Amino acid sequence: MVLLPAGVFTMGSDDFYPDERPVHERTVEAFWIDRHQVTNAEFARFVAETGYVTVAERPLEASDYPDLPAEDLVPGSLVFTPTTVAVDLRDWRQWWRWEPGAQWRHPEGLGSSIDERMSHPVVQVAFEDAEAYARWAGKRLPTEAEAEYAARGGREGTPFAWGDAAFPDDVAQANTWIGRFPYDNRGRFGASTAPVGSYPANGYGLFDTIGNVWEWTSDYYSPRHVVPGSVPVDRGARSDLMASASAEVGSSVPRRVLKGGSYLCSPDYCLRFRPAARSPQADDSSTTHIGFRCARDA
Repeated sequence: MVLLPAGVFTMGSDDFYPDERPVHERTVEAFWIDRHQVTNAEFARFVAETGYVTVAERPLEASDYPDLPAEDLVPGSLVFTPTTVAVDLRDWRQWWRWEPGAQWRHPEGLGSSIDERMSHPVVQVAFEDAEAYARWAGKRLPTEAEAEYAARGGREGTPFAWGDAAFPDDVAQANTWIGRFPYDNRGRFGASTAPVGSYPANGYGLFDTIGNVWEWTSDYYSPRHVVPGSVPVDRGARSDLMASASAEVGSSVPRRVLKGGSYLCSPDYCLRFRPAARSPQADDSSTTHIGFRCARDA
């Protein structure tokens, strides 16, 4: 882990997506954070020692999916599937599929394996899974502010963690999508995760705080930043309110903030491989492009 100093930084952006607003000053206390995303090897040790079963490995609850026939209530998860041609980028179902048997050991389904990817970030982990690992390791998940502070690496005033250009001198600084999304990827690792540490560390010596996989944070999602002090309720009431408000319409499942972007982030579809970028994800969901890293109080 790396010890980051306490500090004040400018959080958010007015230049890209609405949920990154408002720009505001945010103070963080000193904290420790993992140098890289939790890998398959590290997660495997956790499972071997605890016998933990991830959300994606558990059968679906019939009460949660009353319209599904019993034979479809099998364990599985969402898997990214590149298309062969250009498609309507407003319809994410064009490149995501539900795959029975997909889980952390078999990220793309039962025919896939992590045997040659032990140094890659673990994926197909839901929020509950990431929290369970963090508790086992004597750590916790970072807050959204901590994740953004860490991703900036001490740099202020630029949209990207490394400067003003997405690809300075046409060189990728992180594992993101190179080419036309979602059918043409000419990047170093293609439409896939990369071993942690495959790209340069930031100013804090942290790897992959941008790109590779989105990372879970402990904060509930809201469509705009909730500036500290702007909600005059006690901590417990605020937490309950945020959890309820974070869920999608028609769902009771809270959503958390993901940070950092992933190998699927592309300038023509998802320009979210930036420190200020954020994305909502339901607590019970796992995919091939979501992982995590842990933090700890100093």
